[in-house]
Amino acid sequence: MSKKNDDRKNVVIVGGGWAGHLLAKALSAKLDPSRYNLILVTARESFIHLIAAARMVVTSEGDLENQAIIPYDRLFVNGNGTHVVGAVTAIDEVAPGKGGNVVLNNGEKIHYDVLALATGSTWPGPINFPDSDADAIASIKDWRNKIANAKHVVIVGGGPVGIETAGEIKDAYPDKKVTLVHSEKQLVTDTYPDRWRQDIEWRVRKRGIDLILDDRIDSFPAPGTIGVTTHNGKELPDAELVIPSYGPRPNTAYIASLDPSVLTEQGFVKVNPTLEIVNHPGVFALGDIIDWREQKQAAKAGNGHVPVVATNIQGYIAGQPLNKIYKGSPEMILVPLGRSGGSGYIGLLWGIVVGDWVTRWLKGKTLMVPAVRKQFGLS
Repeated sequence: MSKKNDDRKNVVIVGGGWAGHLLAKALSAKLDPSRYNLILVTARESFIHLIAAARMVVTSEGDLENQAIIPYDRLFVNGNGTHVVGAVTAIDEVAPGKGGNVVLNNGEKIHYDVLALATGSTWPGPINFPDSDADAIASIKDWRNKIANAKHVVIVGGGPVGIETAGEIKDAYPDKKVTLVHSEKQLVTDTYPDRWRQDIEWRVRKRGIDLILDDRIDSFPAPGTIGVTTHNGKELPDAELVIPSYGPRPNTAYIASLDPSVLTEQGFVKVNPTLEIVNHPGVFALGDIIDWREQKQAAKAGNGHVPVVATNIQGYIAGQPLNKIYKGSPEMILVPLGRSGGSGYIGLLWGIVVGDWVTRWLKGKTLMVPAVRKQFGLS
């Protein structure tokens, strides 16, 4: 039975991460509740502020599990919206432009007239949180114990998550041995200029984090195993904990039921510049899952994708042309190394590299937790 019990049109958003929750909030302020029923479907019970995740899984300081795991109950403006907990396993489209149903893992169907998909990424390692709040908190505490008890922690993946995790461990446990293994010759990716990649490498080494570059770990040791050897034969005989922190994958397998041809080989969703899915009028995608040549970041979703999709959804349901176009976003990044250090790059003008003070001020000190809680109507 689908959730369609009146004459209102259903605007359904699947995914309540950064892109999904901001789109839900924006539409709740714009849509007339007498004409439109706004439904946010999330697999997780609560929003998890992933920007705080690296610190949250390392230390209990700051009580982050009770600050960065945030309920959805105050998200909608004037209560204009409904939150449904359930994982979407399939999309049953009547015909392109004619609406359909999303199918949940419990068999329930929710009718949609307009659909927005924002299911984000699946991450390896500690920040691959379970869906229930209780299980997520239990996982956080388990990782904290593992990290606290390991004398030598090896982190595999020298992107922002791996670097931040290494920095948080060194911040909480200055005497602990931490090694970061990265498959490229420089940290992060070549999206960013060498001078910034060299800057973040210098700061990582300055914090006492060991680096193994241009190498990888092919298989992860079983729990309780001590020691690991890299692909190139580098032995780390005292490694007690190996943490995967390499790149995420788009959470889009369910979209193949809509149309397998809209997914790239890597699982990203093909979209028009209006962020409408190719050949599927009234179905939009945003956030990490879209096939767009840019780094996948919360700021791009919030400042770039959400305004485009919110405007075009309003145009679509009004029978108007979709005139709002996404033109991309400048590349910017801030990578804290604990509470007081780090480095960032702002891809404007000539390209600006910022250091400890700016990174701490903009991100490292609070990890943006107060600002995000305010978005959800909390102090």
